[in-house]
Amino acid sequence: MSIKLTSGDALLVVDVQNDFCPGGALAVADGDAVVPVLNDWIAAARESGARVFASRDWHPVDHLSFAERGGLWPAHCVQDTPGAAFHVDLELPEDAVVVSKADEADHEAYSAFDSGELTEHLRAAGIRRLWVGGLATDYCVKASVLDATQIAGLEVHVIIDAIRAVDVTPGDGEAALDAMREAGAILEDAAPA
Repeated sequence: MSIKLTSGDALLVVDVQNDFCPGGALAVADGDAVVPVLNDWIAAARESGARVFASRDWHPVDHLSFAERGGLWPAHCVQDTPGAAFHVDLELPEDAVVVSKADEADHEAYSAFDSGELTEHLRAAGIRRLWVGGLATDYCVKASVLDATQIAGLEVHVIIDAIRAVDVTPGDGEAALDAMREAGAILEDAAPA
């Protein structure tokens, strides 16, 4: 089965940044495998008139999530560093709207909806359905999907082939899928038309 996007749809590419891909500071296993899948969805979005949005972690050097400050993670996605850049093979269009998050030292933000900026963009564009892929399933993808369903009130589709989990604890990724499904998100294994 294939999915036909429309101008009332949007694609959200979550945190497909170098530090979350193999070789990065906080690499997700096979994180780069989402890139060709997302490129197909980006191409379909452009062809159909759907909007493309991309979120990114954009941390200051002293972000509270970093282990040096007692956080869970090694330093990653530090503003204006190669690790914070989008994966080189990700084909984001020039008119993609980029939403930065966790860009204040003392504020954590897993969700692309944290600042409210993304919600405003989606409402202004009249978006009814949101398609989501990226990294990582059990953190930023899950948080963004939950907010999209609960705060933005959108019909949300999670592109299964376009996500990968950190799985700090084995099973975290599966638990995240369950949480997204329970929140009303639709788990999609179809390709774009």
